[in-house]
Amino acid sequence: MRRVFVFRPEPASRRTISKARELGLDAVSIPLFDLEKLDWSPPDPSSFDGLLLTSANTVKMGGDRLDRYRGLPVHAVGEGTAVAAEVAGLGIASIGGGGIDQLLAGVDPEARLLHLCGEDRRLPSITGRSITIVPIYRASEREKVQGLEDLEGQVAVLHSPRAARRLAELVDQACRSTVRIAALSGPTAEAAGEGWEAVRIASSPNDTELLALAARLCET
Repeated sequence: MRRVFVFRPEPASRRTISKARELGLDAVSIPLFDLEKLDWSPPDPSSFDGLLLTSANTVKMGGDRLDRYRGLPVHAVGEGTAVAAEVAGLGIASIGGGGIDQLLAGVDPEARLLHLCGEDRRLPSITGRSITIVPIYRASEREKVQGLEDLEGQVAVLHSPRAARRLAELVDQACRSTVRIAALSGPTAEAAGEGWEAVRIASSPNDTELLALAARLCET
């Protein structure tokens, strides 16, 4: 059975690894990026009706500054983000399971939302919403990535187009032809490029479906 390689930064990588092991997968973490806090000024919470969170990394990197938003209902893109927000003392109003568009489809279209996020993010295709975007962290590429020599013949789990592009830069063609890709979304699969043994897309853009896909790729 093939091993699963996860390329998310910490702490998101640990959560994915834990879920993978619950499925009986032999999972390995090789982060391609390190998170770095940005200097940002928290907007006045009274100007918003809700807080939009699309990554648990936001909670980690926001720190004590998030305390001022405890009165705002949180719309979280997935279970992992929701759990992190709850641990930080924030109240959850809704939890998505299929990306930012699916999440926003269930939110009052008139709501004024504050989106705290990373510099690299997926913008919603839904238009006409009042969303104030405030980047509070960036993911910087690691200059030295160790462990990629063990990727040959295994399964790579990719959560973002940026991670897919970075992995493609680091893996030579000989290795690439033996690796199967489990991609969170179509754009992620496209960013990985060609030459892989197989590239498959999760049925829904969440960790549960992505790891289920990875499990199938390990066995076939």
